Amino acid sequence: MPLTSVRVLDLTRLLPGPYCTMILADFGAEVMKIEQPVIGDYARSLGPKIGEISAFFHSLNRNKKSVTLDLKSSTDKETFLEMVDDADVVVESFRPGVMKKLGLDYETLKKRNPGLIYCAITGYGQTGPYKDKPGHDLNYIGYTGLLNLMGRSDGPPIVPATTIADIGGGALPAAIGILIALFNRKETGEGQFVDIGMMDGVISWLQTVLPEYLATGESPSRGEQLLDGGNANYNVYETKDGRYLAVGAVEEKFWEKFCQTIGREDFIPLLHAPLHKQYQLKADVQKVIIEKSLAEWMDVFSNVEACVSPVNTLEEMVNDPQVNAREMIQTIIDEKLGEIKQIGIPIKLSKTPGKIRSLAPEME
Repeated sequence: MPLTSVRVLDLTRLLPGPYCTMILADFGAEVMKIEQPVIGDYARSLGPKIGEISAFFHSLNRNKKSVTLDLKSSTDKETFLEMVDDADVVVESFRPGVMKKLGLDYETLKKRNPGLIYCAITGYGQTGPYKDKPGHDLNYIGYTGLLNLMGRSDGPPIVPATTIADIGGGALPAAIGILIALFNRKETGEGQFVDIGMMDGVISWLQTVLPEYLATGESPSRGEQLLDGGNANYNVYETKDGRYLAVGAVEEKFWEKFCQTIGREDFIPLLHAPLHKQYQLKADVQKVIIEKSLAEWMDVFSNVEACVSPVNTLEEMVNDPQVNAREMIQTIIDEKLGEIKQIGIPIKLSKTPGKIRSLAPEME
């Protein structure tokens, strides 16, 4: 596998760090999960269990090994330092300064291993006035302005159903940063520090709204933009059976097909109508969509290229033929636990694909 020769020491807990190292492990890296004795990673006990470990922990920590070390103990600290000597990557998610107090910060470790890639994933990064603040996903997206833009214009900001900052702002940039640093080390022989702030990562996601503000100084309003439900052609509509239809007819050709298919060609010229007319247009489209069930609408649009889709439940998603074709839900056979379903690997490589080789390790 492409990362078979890479050894990773993973000091992280919960979601962002483990997701990052899961990506590396899925492609062959030897990831040693280092946990505090007795307590371990808090995620082990969250939610429903598979065996003695939570399904959440199993999902994030597959393909990894485990060891428990008390980094405040001189003996265990020495063990960790010896592990660093042979490691390629260290990933941690403590607040800035914690590893320095332990005598295990990057400046210390690189003296033993100059080629070490050291990645720190924190809420706000290693610098700036917020660096020592505690926080969670909602706080990070709140500071960035993203949360303020989520929801309808006549309501409060909406809490997203998944963690945008943890995964999109933290885990993914961390994995990319580590791989870039490994590539650079191959050329130079030198390691480096990878500083990931989840707030930074979320700001980088604001590509559809922030450039316009930076250019004009005009702040967008919640629920009034093209891609946040402000326009009729990019919205969600309730069906007769209380389900929802997602319409993403951004381009004129898709909007035209959509309007023709619902029998309202008079809507076609209103694609780029001003906001006050979009309100009425959305209401008029809703009156049409409410006349049929979700299944009926999906049948109507089955052979129409209009960017129309169902709003699926999780049960429907895991049984979706596209999901099955892409192997995004995989069944793993474990000697003790039998068949276990896992989220698949989204990065598809033609020659060196990733693989789920084992479930999460028990604490050693």
